[in-house]
Amino acid sequence: MDKLSSVRLPNVFNPYRDICNVHDRAEGPSIRAENLRQLIEASLKTGVETMWVGRDLGYLGGRRTGIALTDELRLATYSSYFGELNLRKATKGVAIGERTATVTWEMLQRIRQPVFLWNAFPLHPHDAGNPFTNRCHTRAERQACKPLLIELIGLLKPKTVVAIGNDAEAAMLDMGINTVRVRHPSYGGKADFISGLNRIYGLKPQPRAQHELSL
Repeated sequence: MDKLSSVRLPNVFNPYRDICNVHDRAEGPSIRAENLRQLIEASLKTGVETMWVGRDLGYLGGRRTGIALTDELRLATYSSYFGELNLRKATKGVAIGERTATVTWEMLQRIRQPVFLWNAFPLHPHDAGNPFTNRCHTRAERQACKPLLIELIGLLKPKTVVAIGNDAEAAMLDMGINTVRVRHPSYGGKADFISGLNRIYGLKPQPRAQHELSL
């Protein structure tokens, strides 16, 4: 956590050291760092067989929570996922949801086994002058944080690393890490995302009527 919170890059929000003057509580960075610390410790204690890796943190999700692929609406769910953790909201106002997080957690609740969530680039890259945007991180940014990812995989020792989307897969391969890819759920990819995870975990497809209601 010390290494992660020390990373400083232009046009990148580090949720474990930076404070958002618009949305954050005064102790926002320390809350997010504590959230992630609890999850890492719980994962080490419980053991995780799979790690899901997205591309980078989004401004409606991990930027606010400090947790990959998880928005504020799922903090309580993640708290109970590894037992009773104390994952806290770091921002002011109402809890905000994110579409990718919603679909991700629908599947996590079906799988019902510990999964560690991360990103190829663990911070939030944004357009210059507009912190509430999402952009794809650069290779230089990714390489700057590569040692942290390698160390984390070495600690957790997942049997399978699942890349969510082409960008995440390409980023992981660029760092020499083999993954199993599933389609990203955005832009019409939800059905393929679900079917890909069903194959990996040996889950039966949901009844069509139930699946369509969730789309």
